[in-house]
Amino acid sequence: MKKHIHTPEGFKEEDYTSEDNAQYVKDKEDYDKLIAEQKAYDDLKASAKAKLISGQALTEAEASTLII
Repeated sequence: MKKHIHTPEGFKEEDYTSEDNAQYVKDKEDYDKLIAEQKAYDDLKASAKAKLISGQALTEAEASTLII
């Protein structure tokens, strides 16, 4: 892949360096981890809501997701 660099002299293309590629991989892993954590939290919150509606007891983790 090439990266596009805009300078006062104009536009140029360069190949990504190994550092650029390593940073991309790290950022992608961090992003995927954040997405997974958010999905787990959303699922836990949905479970807590469903249990509240049906009158079931909540787990401690579900109870801690609620803000009252």
